[in-house]
Amino acid sequence: MQRGFTLWFTGLSGAGKSTLAEHVAAELRRRGLQVEILDGDEVRTNLSKGLGFSKEDRDTNIKRIGYVCKLLTRNGVVAISAAISPYREIRDYNRAQIGPFIEVYVKCSIEALTRRDVKGLYKKALAGEVKNFTGVSDPYEPPLNPEIVVDSERQREAESLRAILDYLERHAWIPQDPSRAETAQRRV
Repeated sequence: MQRGFTLWFTGLSGAGKSTLAEHVAAELRRRGLQVEILDGDEVRTNLSKGLGFSKEDRDTNIKRIGYVCKLLTRNGVVAISAAISPYREIRDYNRAQIGPFIEVYVKCSIEALTRRDVKGLYKKALAGEVKNFTGVSDPYEPPLNPEIVVDSERQREAESLRAILDYLERHAWIPQDPSRAETAQRRV
């Protein structure tokens, strides 16, 4: 039976958490692992409907995601959370509840996010038109000691994906990619 763990993506809106989570999940499935993604937007629609964006509601939402990750993890599934999860205290709470927990900080500046924001939400938030916008009018507390940091402003998606997979392989969370192992054997 595979060992379950939680891969927790955190970062500002639009930083690339969901995109990277999807790529990681696809690669882990290709390697034969059972994987479930809990995307922040999907969870708000299906599990946390009716919650607003107050600190209390955000904390409740992130605790709910953490609880589902805990259930999946203890049943041998790789649980991937891709939610802003702005508050360090709640991420640390989930880490303590879940156990096998790897935090991935998807770092990106507000300036870069504003430039690539197709919906114009950052521009509106910076102009005061959108209230409770994380990183602008509401706080975002970056992790102090994440296991993995990827910089979506400076790295291409493929580089960030490789950094995540390399970490997971190096620390024996996932099996090494068989195609990479074969290539390494041929070089010897």
